Amino acid sequence: MKSVLIKDILKSKPEGQTVTVYGWVRTKRDSKNLVFIQVNDGSCLASIQLTFDRTAPSKNADPVSIENSLKKITTGASIKAEGTLIESPAGGQAVEVTLEALTVLGECPTDAYPLQKKATSMEFLREVAYLRPRTNTFGAVFRVRNQMAFAVHSFFQERGFQYVNTPIITCSDAEGAGEMFQVTNLSLEKIAETGIKAGAKGKSPETAADLVDYGKDFFGKKASLTVSGQLEGETFATALSRIYTFGPTFRAENSNTPRHLSEFWMIEPEMAFFDLEDNMDLAEEFVKYLLNWALTKCREDLDFFNLRIQSGIIETLTHVVNSPFKRISYTEAIEELKKHEDKFEFKPFWGCDLQTEHERYLTENIFKCPVMVYNYPKEIKAFYMKLNDDKKTVKAVDVLVPGLGEIIGGSEREENYEKLLAACNERNMDMSNYQWYLDLRRFGTVPHSGFGLGFERLLRYITGMANIRDVIPYPRAPKLADF
Repeated sequence: MKSVLIKDILKSKPEGQTVTVYGWVRTKRDSKNLVFIQVNDGSCLASIQLTFDRTAPSKNADPVSIENSLKKITTGASIKAEGTLIESPAGGQAVEVTLEALTVLGECPTDAYPLQKKATSMEFLREVAYLRPRTNTFGAVFRVRNQMAFAVHSFFQERGFQYVNTPIITCSDAEGAGEMFQVTNLSLEKIAETGIKAGAKGKSPETAADLVDYGKDFFGKKASLTVSGQLEGETFATALSRIYTFGPTFRAENSNTPRHLSEFWMIEPEMAFFDLEDNMDLAEEFVKYLLNWALTKCREDLDFFNLRIQSGIIETLTHVVNSPFKRISYTEAIEELKKHEDKFEFKPFWGCDLQTEHERYLTENIFKCPVMVYNYPKEIKAFYMKLNDDKKTVKAVDVLVPGLGEIIGGSEREENYEKLLAACNERNMDMSNYQWYLDLRRFGTVPHSGFGLGFERLLRYITGMANIRDVIPYPRAPKLADF
């Protein structure tokens, strides 16, 4: 049952050839003599129209069989249709198919099917996430997601990077924030029961942690889902020179906002012998490559987003692709923002973490182009970032784009053993899980840099979708782990 995709049929020149169409019915209009059926298979935004003229059926048609099948067809039903490809007399479509045979592969009860031809909210569609790819909006979202994943690999493969799969289960916290999902096969019920029994005997442990023996856990120590593949990625960069990771990461952050997910995909390149300037050059090139790929390879879907989701999205993306990225220090950024501090809910000051409103103001109002802010205060950045000579700032960079704010965060990594150890000690980090990372600075250390880009954040930017939960197939967030 090899099928030809509808996107390919729609591009075919109509020469009276017989075609076979597989897909799901979007709409059926049945008048006295004419029947029009719109069928989509997800390969493109457009549907193909099937027509059946009861007064003048095709000489190869079986009208009785077609009529029996038409009675079973409702929105959502899957079908196989055969007929002749002809030039369409209707506007908005180049070709259509005159029916000669019609088979219903899967019926769809009208009273139960959630996706009827009416306005449906994004919130409701999340409740039926297993069906939402059949809608125009989500079909477009996930076609773009597919293309952008391919673009990521193409960019790095064209530049000699090696693709590395870093572990999902880890004992180290790359961000040092502690907001991690724990992985264990210890029974929480048995641990609680032990505590209750001990309390009943007057032998309660001093702390709850005393009840947990991680030596009996699956890995023999406390383990969690990764928040980043960066640390492991650095080990490969110091052997293969240029690598990138592209995989799922997890944050146990209790944030119920349109910008946060608990499970998301990260793209994290790491490059040996790259300083901060090299890192910024690559980040700018990467963003422009991805957005240009979307504009050229996903144009039909972007036209849809521009019309239905966010007007002006194509203009915004084109502006970023065609603009040199402005580079300013964090200190300069704060000075510029202070000139307009009456515009902000959160007042800017040296030492603050830039808020989204600050980032967007820099790109949309002050410089009117993408902006790279570098050399952040060390107190608001991660332990692994290279300390500047002023001892107050680190070689970190955030890439900010109009309409979003931060799209990339990166840094030059601290390659000096003693300085990295001092940074860890300042943060009172448990070094038992980081000795291997420190050892990279003992055995042939080199200057190296990297950055991270959240894939769903990129997709939200490209599509204009308001909620990040709508650019991932099955979103995971606080109290949300359906399907």
